[in-house]
Amino acid sequence: MKNRLGTIVTVLLWAAVLGSAAAVVETKQRARTLFVELERLSAERDQLNIDWGRLQLEQSAWSAHGFVEQVATRQLHMTMPQATEVKIVQP
Repeated sequence: MKNRLGTIVTVLLWAAVLGSAAAVVETKQRARTLFVELERLSAERDQLNIDWGRLQLEQSAWSAHGFVEQVATRQLHMTMPQATEVKIVQP
């Protein structure tokens, strides 16, 4: 009786050890997968920050007064009106 109880306890302890070992392996694999995902997202974030900075510089260049005037003159063939052609409208 005592020997049989010891065998059952030993089998249960081995099952618990194997179960916890399997859980450790699964947890490690999940941690590795999440770390790889974190690194990928960090790289994507860095690239998006670079793109955002580039777009801000581009927007700044496009909205500069000299650039707008240059595009208006060269591409749209616009000219500054003469002083006699300007009319001031009061509200």
